[in-house]
Amino acid sequence: MRLDNNIHNYYEHLVLDYINTRLKKQYTDNFLADLICLTLNRLPTRYIRHEVDMAFYLPQSERMDMEFLVAESLKASLAFLEQRDKV
Repeated sequence: MRLDNNIHNYYEHLVLDYINTRLKKQYTDNFLADLICLTLNRLPTRYIRHEVDMAFYLPQSERMDMEFLVAESLKASLAFLEQRDKV
């Protein structure tokens, strides 16, 4: 058996959406890859097969909690990487 190619962590979508819509500073591709990895490692996993599953079955309050977790995790990861780059 092999895993379905559609299976992915929903937090990946939320992290990329946050970065694309809220980060104003331009970063290199390597920096962004590190930022995404660090951020996802700070978050729980939420595997899904189809985005529509989350759109219809996720309560608004849980969605807001997930977005808050993404924002906090991304801020912590960003601070860590910016501090690392100062050294």
